[in-house]
Amino acid sequence: MKHFLWLFVFFSLSSQAQFQINGIVKDATTKNTLPFASITTDTGQFVLSDVDGKFNITSSKICTSLTISYIGFSKVSIPITTEKKFYTVFMTPVANPLNEVLVANENPALALIKKVIQQSDHNNPQSKLKSFEFKSYNKLIITANPDSIEGSIDSVFVQKSIGKKLKSIDSSEYKFKRIIARQHVFQTEKVSQFQFNNSGFKETILGTKMSGFKKAIYEILALNLQSFSIYDHQYELFETNYKSPISKFYYTDYRFKLLDSTSIQGRKTYMIYFKNKKKSKASGLEGVLYVDPINFGIAKAVMRIKGILDISGTHEFDYVPEQQLWFPTHKVFKIVKGKNNNDIHVLGETLQFDTEESEATENRKKHASDATYLISETHSFDLHYNTLFKIENPYSYMEVKADAESQPDSFWNRYRTAPLDERSIRTYVALDSISTKKNIEKRLLFGRKILNGYVPFGPFDLDLRYLISYNNYEGFRVGLGGKTSEKFSQKFRIDGYTAYGTKDGRYKYSLGFATRIVPYSNSWIGGSYTDDIREIGSTSFAIDKRVFKLYDPRPINVSTFYNYRSWRLYYETKTIPKTESIFQVMYSENEPKFDYTYTVNGVAFKKYKMTTAQVSVQWNPFSDYIQTPTGRYESEKRYPRFTFQYTQSLPPLLQNDFSFGKIDFRTEFEKKYLNGQKTSLLLEAGYAYGDVPLTHLYNTSPNNLTKDKILQRITIAGKNSFETMYFNEFFSSQYAEFQLKHGFKKITLFRKVKPTLVLVTRMAYGKMDKKEQHAGLNYKTLDKGFYESGIELNQIYSGFGLTGFFRYGPNQLPKFEDNLAIKLSFVLNLGF
Repeated sequence: MKHFLWLFVFFSLSSQAQFQINGIVKDATTKNTLPFASITTDTGQFVLSDVDGKFNITSSKICTSLTISYIGFSKVSIPITTEKKFYTVFMTPVANPLNEVLVANENPALALIKKVIQQSDHNNPQSKLKSFEFKSYNKLIITANPDSIEGSIDSVFVQKSIGKKLKSIDSSEYKFKRIIARQHVFQTEKVSQFQFNNSGFKETILGTKMSGFKKAIYEILALNLQSFSIYDHQYELFETNYKSPISKFYYTDYRFKLLDSTSIQGRKTYMIYFKNKKKSKASGLEGVLYVDPINFGIAKAVMRIKGILDISGTHEFDYVPEQQLWFPTHKVFKIVKGKNNNDIHVLGETLQFDTEESEATENRKKHASDATYLISETHSFDLHYNTLFKIENPYSYMEVKADAESQPDSFWNRYRTAPLDERSIRTYVALDSISTKKNIEKRLLFGRKILNGYVPFGPFDLDLRYLISYNNYEGFRVGLGGKTSEKFSQKFRIDGYTAYGTKDGRYKYSLGFATRIVPYSNSWIGGSYTDDIREIGSTSFAIDKRVFKLYDPRPINVSTFYNYRSWRLYYETKTIPKTESIFQVMYSENEPKFDYTYTVNGVAFKKYKMTTAQVSVQWNPFSDYIQTPTGRYESEKRYPRFTFQYTQSLPPLLQNDFSFGKIDFRTEFEKKYLNGQKTSLLLEAGYAYGDVPLTHLYNTSPNNLTKDKILQRITIAGKNSFETMYFNEFFSSQYAEFQLKHGFKKITLFRKVKPTLVLVTRMAYGKMDKKEQHAGLNYKTLDKGFYESGIELNQIYSGFGLTGFFRYGPNQLPKFEDNLAIKLSFVLNLGF
């Protein structure tokens, strides 16, 4: 979601590239490009060429010459003229470039890297220092240099039988150039305090401003553009983890080359170029490390990833003599549009990219977004280390202070590293005005709610889930539902729905009310009444977040339900760190809507009453949480995740017919690989004891129709259901199920046919206590286990795919075709 917000802002606002002097550095012998060559202007400005040997320079001073140096090549100086904007620099190799041999018979760059790894604990501030705290000022802009944009007005003609006819005039480039000459496209600032000790590492946002928005977008504030530390095993760039070149686990994945030596703060450093050994662009980072040969600490680092977007993160350090430590004090993060063989599509918008062949880039008309760049710069100051202090609420990695969005000008004048220039000042004024005029905040809120399945309608949010659905018992289910929005109240909430089944001819409805008692922890207390139906044997966790789907394929084929009329009192909270909890007491009257009788102590029940107490907790120990004035939010979902639920009947209350308890557990794990593959694991288990009717036991999510022919059983596959298990085939009072999925990267068969191959294996075990109490349904138990495996070919065309599963093991059926299940799949891709 956060990536989508950034890409949407980044591309739809259309900004620019940058510099007045451009060029490329090449080997004169091989004509290969030379990445990260050192380029110095006669005015003293220093830059490096990028991973393709290209360089770009913007200078407020007029420079007349460039000096280019690269280890193993003769130094080159070239004159600069105002008429020429692009320079191709050829460098001649020389023998024995290093007079100083660092380690005999070994690559000197690799020898230095090994020393860096050996001394990493002595150079990593989070390992060497007991504690530290500092403040930082960050400014992020999306902007453009007006000189980089042609600004022409194009006339668009259409061919007629005789000659051409003017169709339209495109003045977008001209208008954009005029706008960008006065202001930036987007701008945000923040002042933070960072603290580290044995409680953890936390950022507290003291002040924040975001152009065009009165209220900050927390998803943008929580976006991690680049790692704080370069010594971690994984280096994070734009919320993607890459193998670190200075990790003892991964340094062998990289090639290292000594480029040059330079001085930083009076200390000699060696520039070491690193590149992942794999050819895949997504395999790892590429960049330059500046190594201090005395303490083997990193004095500067440049990390880059080149693909659809060119992303770079630069880290600069200040040397602390007392600790013999390089401490990070300056970070720069930058995104420019990269190269890709195909354009991409985001919510209907086409983003055009240059192809790898230079000829193609000359043929395609340039757009304003081709010159787009985003730059974020962070300056750190006021460092204190090895002091005693307490980190408040350390379980939230980020906290936004209540007054952060209303800081006065005096606050910003105090912490800004430099006064705002005219373009920055106009950006706040202009975008705030545009935002008000075009209701940008309202539109953003609208889009966010739509993605979650709601349509804002005044003080109410209409819930799209209730509009229409289908199952074999109700037929078409049509209805209307929703909840009150923050416009209605920040403290009170009313929610409800009503629905009608065209086949069973009954109305269902629900109405609830809640009040927020502790905003800081998102704690609510409330109650509700519901009269509806539910699938028998289905396992549900009360803490599960509401999930919006355009359709839910599995319930289409369900035909066995029970009606429940329930009164519920509940308390939901995020008070406990890294958890979300619900405590509730519920009274329900239940009536199976199929032929079923439950017998307990000689008494036969066709209907029954239950009063239960329940606690449901989701624990996400590895996720990141952001604390805001309006509550605590999970900003980064990480795995594994654990869900626990305990249900206990309360016999003395409200004529409870049965005494029973249930313990449910679920854990999820997901790992995404840099090459686009993904592995998912799911483990669920449940234990029911006492007198529990079939409606409240476990069916392990079957999704196969009881039909004779394979073609008659073709339906749409569910997400985590057993595709070869027939409805109502198995029930359990205790069960455990396991699922393993591995998805490979997309396979290009044709231009528009790029399916994703997923291998799936599922298994389930279970047993049934007091089987004789249940009459009316014929079913089996899972004592011997149930196994199925299959292949999913998802998104073959327009989101539709095909899956095939096979059932094997002790519960395999005699007829071969009865063990097969062929299903359609549908994966909606919104482009993020």
